[in-house]
This record gives sequence, C-alpha cells and structure tokens, in this order.
Amino acid sequence: MTTYSLELRNLRKSFGKTDIIRGVDLAVTAGERVAIIGPNGAGKSTLFNLISGRLAPTSGEVLLNGTRIDGMKPYEINRMGLSRSFQITNIFPKLSVFENLRCGVLWSLGYKYTFLRFLSNLDDANERTEELIRQIGLEKKRDVHAMNLTYAEQRALEIGVTIAGGASVILLDEPTAGMSKTETSHFISLIKHVTVGKTLLTVEHDMGVVFGLADKIAVVVYGEVIAFDTPAAVRANARVQEAYLGSSVADAQGAGH
Repeated sequence: MTTYSLELRNLRKSFGKTDIIRGVDLAVTAGERVAIIGPNGAGKSTLFNLISGRLAPTSGEVLLNGTRIDGMKPYEINRMGLSRSFQITNIFPKLSVFENLRCGVLWSLGYKYTFLRFLSNLDDANERTEELIRQIGLEKKRDVHAMNLTYAEQRALEIGVTIAGGASVILLDEPTAGMSKTETSHFISLIKHVTVGKTLLTVEHDMGVVFGLADKIAVVVYGEVIAFDTPAAVRANARVQEAYLGSSVADAQGAGH
C-alpha cells in the first residue's frame, strides 16, 4: 500500500449552510511539486487552511506521511513536518535576515527556549542559518533588517524561514504575487532549488509559474477538484478550459512554459 506525503480523503468544510470544500480527494507522493489553481472563491485558501490546521474540517481526513493531522493545531502539524508561507509576507521586520532565519532553525534543532545571550554559542544553529542564507541568495543582506529588504528579497526570506525547520512538505500561498517578470523567473528557480527532495504544494494564479514549476496541477472549482494531472494533460482537458483556464492556457503555451 502506497504511503503518500500528503493525502486528503473526502475532505469537506462548511460555514453554516454554505459548503466551501465539497469532498476533495487528493494524494501527493513524496517529492512532487503540485500547483493548486482555480478561480477566485474556488476554495483554494480554505483548502490550505484545512491542511495546515488553521481550520478544522467539517468531515473527512488529512494525512501527513500516513498520519492523520486533521483537527490538530498548526504548531503541532508544523512539528510533524509541514510548513506554510502566506500571501502576505510574514517575517520579523526589525530582525536581520540572519536573525529571522535562526528563529526558524532553533526549534528544529531542539532549542525550545534560549536566552539571546547564548545564541552566539549555538554552532549547529548558526551553521544551518548561514547555509540557508546561501540557499536563498541573501548573503550580501545577511545583517540587513528585514524591513529594509526589497519586496522580492522579503519573499525569498520568508521562503527561507518556511524551510528552516526542515519540513518535508512545504505549502506556498501565491509566492510570486506582486513580482515583476524578472523577479518571478528568478523566484521559480529559487523555489525549485530550495525544495529539492521535498513535497511542494503552491497556490498560484500566474499560469507561467504554474506550468513552469509544477509536476502536477490540481484544478479546484466550487470546492471540488475537477482535475489532477500533469501540466500537459491539464492543458488538454476540455472541462478545465471551460471551467477556468480558457485563454490562460494558450498564453502559457505561447510563452513557452
């Protein structure tokens, strides 16, 4: 029997009498990069909130590496190996790049509560932090306060914080939103680099990013997954084009993605 990195089984979420997520089934294998797409109001953010523990499902199951996590608290899920970024950059603005990343590293190395004056002596945490800085390409901004970084640099830092704990499953919520084409191209490469060997789920509206990054695409419409397949198969899916993609598919193909 196959054990998936992440599995959703008949997942449902209702607010009062309104059904938002309506029986989602999804199985993601280790190391896959999956893009979740769909029109506004389709339920993509709600789905992420259910997976990461910000919301409890009305019914159904969420499994992380074969273990049920639905109904658990976000920090408990994080400690089991799932980490998430948000649409709005979520970092400590008055801490440096190094300090932001070290905060993410400490717990994963077993340092639960550490007084600041002792941090300089934690060689393993500091070495891991320096490695992360190199991974996200912010060596020259190591000691710069996060609030003084460019928007793209702040997003890169948040990616670094997201992976700092060593999670095996990463959720990125619209990671390239607000970026220029040049920044977006760089960021796709960055995401590929830092998620090697990890399972990635990302919500993304830019079809160039979706088709350039994802191994598989899950299309969500009205709280249901209407397709889950390779980019090529999704491009050719008439139901997907009718429900959502339309000219976006042609645009992405024309752009060479």
